[in-house]
Amino acid sequence: MKTPEPVGGPCAGGGVPGGSLRDRGAVVADRAVTAKGLINLFVVYIVWGSTYLAIRIAVREDSGFTPFFLGASRTLAAAVLLFAWNLLRRRRVVPCADEWAILIPAGLLLWVGGNGLVNWAEQRADSGYAALLVGTTPIWVVLMESFIDRRRPTIRLLGALLIGFAGLAVLSWPVLRTGMGAGPREVVALILAPLSWGAGSLYLARRPVSLDATASAAWQQLIGAAGFVTVAFFMGEPLPHPTSAALGAWSYLVVAGSIVAFTSYLTALRLLPTTLVTTYSYVNPVIAVFLGWWVLNEKVTGWTIVGTGLILSGVAAAFHERRRGGKSRERGRE
Repeated sequence: MKTPEPVGGPCAGGGVPGGSLRDRGAVVADRAVTAKGLINLFVVYIVWGSTYLAIRIAVREDSGFTPFFLGASRTLAAAVLLFAWNLLRRRRVVPCADEWAILIPAGLLLWVGGNGLVNWAEQRADSGYAALLVGTTPIWVVLMESFIDRRRPTIRLLGALLIGFAGLAVLSWPVLRTGMGAGPREVVALILAPLSWGAGSLYLARRPVSLDATASAAWQQLIGAAGFVTVAFFMGEPLPHPTSAALGAWSYLVVAGSIVAFTSYLTALRLLPTTLVTTYSYVNPVIAVFLGWWVLNEKVTGWTIVGTGLILSGVAAAFHERRRGGKSRERGRE
């Protein structure tokens, strides 16, 4: 049986109707923390932490993949599978006119700007190092939210973010000291990547579409694939000829990273406060460092243990503060 469309028609919108990004901020901040949202966020924590290693395997020297063709082929394959899934379920897949204005910039910011720059940097940069720099995403989101809403983050929330950032600094120190093949260009790319991803995430959270999360993910990745191909063309990238290891990494990125985790990410954005969702950037480096130790025999030192503890403390503190803020707003309405 076909699922009924929302009241008011399929394009009535699934989020906050009308208003500016600042007006929508109050609704985003007031979202209650739900079990479904936390389960989807947990999937993002685990899966996206492992994709840094898969990207490194796919784009390292002699792997056969160039960074933007890796992104293009990965997102195109995931988009086709997601479209097929939605058609089988008879879900609406054609966006409304106003939804295009959301999906296009979001797809470019998240995939070409966010993921594409990581792909490019990991040709030379260690996967753990890339994850550490991308871990600054929550800080950029808080700063952008503060600018849009014209308000200051609470002292507790800033403290939680600073604790997490301190953990990233502790983890990154031995990496920076030894040097992992990353030059100034790679560092700049890995600073711009979380800025782009954070901007796309915030835009999506404040301008939600009424499409199912899997249909929204399909369109964003198809738009991202078009952007990747355009960049690859202008950079003169050769067509990929991947090795078996790179092809295995590509398959994992398509299924686990682009389909399962990205759909979970969009779902979490709809159900949880944006600042809480972006705490995945604190957990991902922990997963990346662990996999580096397990797969690549990288050392786990005292710096690693202390940094991990700080990151997890930052995540817990951010979760507690957002939940505390939500309860305070609820009491204020009574």
